[in-house]
Amino acid sequence: MTQTEALAGVHPPPASAPLLRLEKVSKRFGAVQALTEVDFEVHAGEVVALVGDNGAGKSTLTKTMAGTLIPDEGRIVFDGRPVKLHGPADASDLGIATVYQDLALCDNLDVVANLYLGREPVGRTAALDELEMETSSMELLERLSIKIPSVRTPVASLSGGQRQSIAVVRAAMGDPRVVLLDEPTAALGVAQTAQVLDLIHALRDQGLAQVVISHSLNDVFAVSDRIIVLRLGRRVATFQTADATTEAVVSAITGADVQLPHEEAP
Repeated sequence: MTQTEALAGVHPPPASAPLLRLEKVSKRFGAVQALTEVDFEVHAGEVVALVGDNGAGKSTLTKTMAGTLIPDEGRIVFDGRPVKLHGPADASDLGIATVYQDLALCDNLDVVANLYLGREPVGRTAALDELEMETSSMELLERLSIKIPSVRTPVASLSGGQRQSIAVVRAAMGDPRVVLLDEPTAALGVAQTAQVLDLIHALRDQGLAQVVISHSLNDVFAVSDRIIVLRLGRRVATFQTADATTEAVVSAITGADVQLPHEEAP
């Protein structure tokens, strides 16, 4: 346990085994050591916030979980068994979905088309089953309390919060077990941010494990169960959100009271 963890009064994670666990993961890009023996875990029905300054290794760790990057060392354990992720398709097959900051929505298509893009149901005549797509979309959005003018509204005309919600819902439609959210509230207003945070709570209530990467500590404290801090490619602190303070988390991010393994005590 790090010095910051001791000061924060950290409690152990849930007794159940993590759904997704990374063990001693390291990643190097040429002369740059992006990750050094990082451990990470998230449980079903838990929201873990991953925070750190620019260059801390958040994106590299997230891409490792998403299958975009292959670690140089360490292993990934999913649902109790070691797995190898050779690409995003492997992560998707396991049930790991990722919502990147750029959302990757098609602005010229409506909500239904975006939700089903690449997995459209086909009817008996080999044509798209538009009625099934529309009905299922309305039911899903209603269940998650997402309000939009219509499921036939072009995505380009939606607000930032609505667009972000559609991107998250699309990731959740494939029945994933883990959802990775990269800066889900970036550049959103207060009301739009609240809408996205409510959606994260709703997905947690459905038992999904979620990893939220964010620079907004207000949002982190509003939505997460645990906070994991990366600094210079290392995991330096872990907090139970209910017991943490903003000051303690900021100290961990900046290194004010964290002793990294390679640093010598004064």
